Amino acid sequence: MISVDNLAVEFGGSALFSDVSFTINATDKIALMGKNGAGKSTMMKIIAGEQKASRGNVRFPKDAVIAYLPQHLLTEDKCTVFEEASKAFAHIFAMRDEMDALNKQLETRTDYESDDYMNIITKVSDLGEKYYALEDINYDAEVEKALVGLGFKREDFTRQTSEFSGGYRMRIELAKILLQKPDLILLDEPTNHIDIESVIWLEDFLINKANAVMVISHDKAFIDNITNRTIEVTMGRIYDYKANYSHYLQLREDRRLHQIKAYNEQQKFIADNMAFIERFKGTYSKTNQVNSRERMLEKLEIIEIDEIDTSALKLRFPPSQRSGDYPVTVKDLSKSYGDHVVFKNANMSISRGEKVSFVGRNGEGKSTMIKAIMGEIDVDGHCALGHNVKVGYFAQNQASLLDEGLTIFQTVDEVAEGDVRTQIKNILGRFMFKGDDIDKKVSVLSGGEKTRLAMVKLLLEPVNLLILDEPTNHLDLKSKDVLKEALLDFDGTLILVSHDRDFLQGLSQKVFEFKDQRVIEHFETIDDFLVRNRIENLKQIDLKK
Repeated sequence: MISVDNLAVEFGGSALFSDVSFTINATDKIALMGKNGAGKSTMMKIIAGEQKASRGNVRFPKDAVIAYLPQHLLTEDKCTVFEEASKAFAHIFAMRDEMDALNKQLETRTDYESDDYMNIITKVSDLGEKYYALEDINYDAEVEKALVGLGFKREDFTRQTSEFSGGYRMRIELAKILLQKPDLILLDEPTNHIDIESVIWLEDFLINKANAVMVISHDKAFIDNITNRTIEVTMGRIYDYKANYSHYLQLREDRRLHQIKAYNEQQKFIADNMAFIERFKGTYSKTNQVNSRERMLEKLEIIEIDEIDTSALKLRFPPSQRSGDYPVTVKDLSKSYGDHVVFKNANMSISRGEKVSFVGRNGEGKSTMIKAIMGEIDVDGHCALGHNVKVGYFAQNQASLLDEGLTIFQTVDEVAEGDVRTQIKNILGRFMFKGDDIDKKVSVLSGGEKTRLAMVKLLLEPVNLLILDEPTNHLDLKSKDVLKEALLDFDGTLILVSHDRDFLQGLSQKVFEFKDQRVIEHFETIDDFLVRNRIENLKQIDLKK
């Protein structure tokens, strides 16, 4: 059991949170929730030992293993993917190597009666007891299973980790964490860099094989599936619910209703007493009562109502000209990079007003197909946009295309038209740009902030074909809701690549699956596709040897 006792973090006299206490039990699967800036990541770093608290302690057993995966990793190394993932067992291999070295000493030494010789025997005995008590594991097979589950191909195992993107290096770190089988796994936005199939594998692992887990995530389906407890950080304190995220939302609303009722009753109580004080102040016979009520009001702890976003902002894409009947047509399309075939003889026709999803493992060609549709790469075959198509395109590198000389407000103001211009500040607020933030230059924003700003900009442009490649990676739950509502109301054509199942739910009526160099058309909703494929995907991952 891990105990968090009276934890507090203060900056410049103001508290991020204070007197926070809770315990983490061996089988807890905890969602750590709260608005951005509430202190979730800070609390997780303190539990992981990566940051110190202003006050309080985190207590855990001496031999407890706590593994932490932060949002951003800066790793530079010179080994293969397989070698790096195998470092999860480094302590076991070191124990084995030390035993071998000590046994060799015993073979060559002849001072059988010396203290040194006896010490070596004792050390070998102690190490052997620990080593042979370990579960008999095929370590190479476990490493292979974890890497395949997280989206690596076997030919990737011998490649240098330096050849991979930050997202794939994140997966290697995640594989190392999972292989260690720690007592507590701390995950900060773990699904941002992995595809749907890998998220499904990760869910299965965390549910069925992991010990305690604490996760911060904006992927509602992911946290709903894996968690049985929700800790909300709000207004400097926590609320602890024995419930998953969806149930927690209901309980939180009940809590707020009780708070509002108690607050209103308290305000009436205060008003009644203030009226009594004002009425009888200076009246000799009532002096004691007046003084008593004044002291009581001074000591009264005012009930606070938890923060909640009560804005009812609803965005709609500006009207655009009607496109032709088939905004996108692909016929016998193939793409290779050298000897590597991404896909071949792909065919698809997307009708006006259709909302479709591209799904498949990373590296199977989803983003490549989008680049082909946008004319960004050379391909073999036919790929064309239809008549009168105006494209709104959100790429994974969209943030890098913003004008860094503009402010946040100017970036949005230059594309906003009509009545929506009066709502720019509200719109930016829903995407976590508030107060003086809107006057910041784009050049000083983080990668996540630039991504959110690029999404706001896209929402205000008149288009009839939207192509979105992983649009939700840096959006919180409220921002995703705003975007999803806008997409549901969008009367144009939508092509969507996303690993966020809750976001995808209800958004597309057709699925194009990218798999084994093929593009397969499924005439079913993304919901039906994912339900049908969930068990199949898990079985396929386990069978890949």
